[in-house]
Amino acid sequence: MNATRELTGKVALVTGATRGLGYAIASGLAAAGATVIVSSRKEDACISAALAITRDTGGIAEPLALHVGKWDAIELAVDQILTQFGSLDIVVNNAGIAPLSPNLESVSESLFDKTIEVNLKGPFRLMAVAGARMSAAGGGSIINISSIGALRPSPPEAMYAASKNGLNALTMAFAQEYAPRVRVNCIMPGGFATDMAADWDDEFVGKIIDRLPAGRLGNPDEIAGLVVHLAGDRAGYTTGAVIPVDGGRTAVY
Repeated sequence: MNATRELTGKVALVTGATRGLGYAIASGLAAAGATVIVSSRKEDACISAALAITRDTGGIAEPLALHVGKWDAIELAVDQILTQFGSLDIVVNNAGIAPLSPNLESVSESLFDKTIEVNLKGPFRLMAVAGARMSAAGGGSIINISSIGALRPSPPEAMYAASKNGLNALTMAFAQEYAPRVRVNCIMPGGFATDMAADWDDEFVGKIIDRLPAGRLGNPDEIAGLVVHLAGDRAGYTTGAVIPVDGGRTAVY
């Protein structure tokens, strides 16, 4: 994906990295030379994904089981990475859940709390802990994966959209908290052709791309390329940015 291997010597943690956009991001970082920590809740999925990324990119990918919704687990995981690999230079907050609800009155408290726990509380704690370590070490880059749903929410995705809008706000706050050593940015994807989109029928895809300037779903590599850029030194003046990568969806009324 990236012949220059501009991230050689860097250590990157990607949450939710075993499928979808997270897998593409982890692969892109490994291809760019970073040692990538492939993280999700299930250890076997992390192991399989790390092996596949190493095989396909020629880079280094290592598994790490981590439930980002578990507050106390995050500091332990960050310190484990630092002990094992010597540094943590890049963090990609990608893990998330996107439950839909037929109506908002029927949403249970437990589902609401779980959505906020994984999508907002976990990234907050990971940014706080990793950002502090990065700042003390001299620098780093944190990249959050939000959603255009944060700006264009529909009722069925209200919980998800609210959590992602919160992640946008945290991006700007943390960009100030650990400045100038640690840069914090956010990407808001639109519709992408990941494995999770394999079950979408033509009618649903048609609704996504209707009036979309790009006229198609995104390729996961088109997110990975931006993550690699934001992780590297060439993006040294970019921080606190919330960037839509949505084929122009947010440009259309």
